[in-house]
Amino acid sequence: MKIGLVFPQTEIGNDPTVIRDYAQTAESLGFTHVLAYEHVLGANPDRPNWHGPYNYTHSFHEPFVLFSFMAAVTTRLEFVTGILILPQRQTALVAKQAATLDVLSHGRLRLGVGVGWNPVEFVALNEAFHNRGRRIEEQITLLRQLWTQPLVNFSGQWHTIPDAGLNPLPVQQPIPIWFGGNADVVLARAARLGDGWMPNYRRVEDALPALEKLRGFLAENGRSPHTFGLEARVSWYPDNPDKTRQQITAWQAAGATHISINTMRRGLDTPHKHLNALPTIAALLA
Repeated sequence: MKIGLVFPQTEIGNDPTVIRDYAQTAESLGFTHVLAYEHVLGANPDRPNWHGPYNYTHSFHEPFVLFSFMAAVTTRLEFVTGILILPQRQTALVAKQAATLDVLSHGRLRLGVGVGWNPVEFVALNEAFHNRGRRIEEQITLLRQLWTQPLVNFSGQWHTIPDAGLNPLPVQQPIPIWFGGNADVVLARAARLGDGWMPNYRRVEDALPALEKLRGFLAENGRSPHTFGLEARVSWYPDNPDKTRQQITAWQAAGATHISINTMRRGLDTPHKHLNALPTIAALLA
């Protein structure tokens, strides 16, 4: 099982030196990957019927730019979007950005994708919110073609590529695509189209019914759960590290192939406290 870190997007701050040190420290301590959330825009929550964990007061570094910076200062660390809100972005542009990052990092990208929850971002990026679930499936098909074929002729419901292609193509052929989200439709989509699943459940016991459904969907598609990835997120408990260890053990028993340990919203109120927590977490896992 591979163990990485959730990049503390909203609490790490904007000092490039701190972000460099975070990536290099994570790699030197043996963590396998860094996973980053994304939001292009934050909404003003002072509006009717607003619900959401993040708004304009929360800082988010754009993941392709962030990971390009990290790739330049590391050699082994894998970079994971967890998740990229794919339907609010232009598909060919995502393909180009991901391919470039994969080339410059020597194949260290894993693309986690999802449909998102914030209609404000979709409006601002001139993309439809109501059909995002259907569009993401066409996007996945097109991404894989663009990553593996020098020229693509594609005519879909939402995309047209008229005999054109990316150059350079990515190192990975194709880049792995994992799905985030817990709804049944997401599980079915992941089983048909994905390389892995990133559940939002924090406790294994809450995830078990969804895991059972996922295995059923995989079987329906002639796929084995043993070749399908599962990445869980586990919270760091500074005052009770054993609780973190217990969660990791439980997820491993449930079949997790990857774990990302999250230090956000754990009382680490400065960027350096996040950085200084990494050796303690690594020692716990040794």
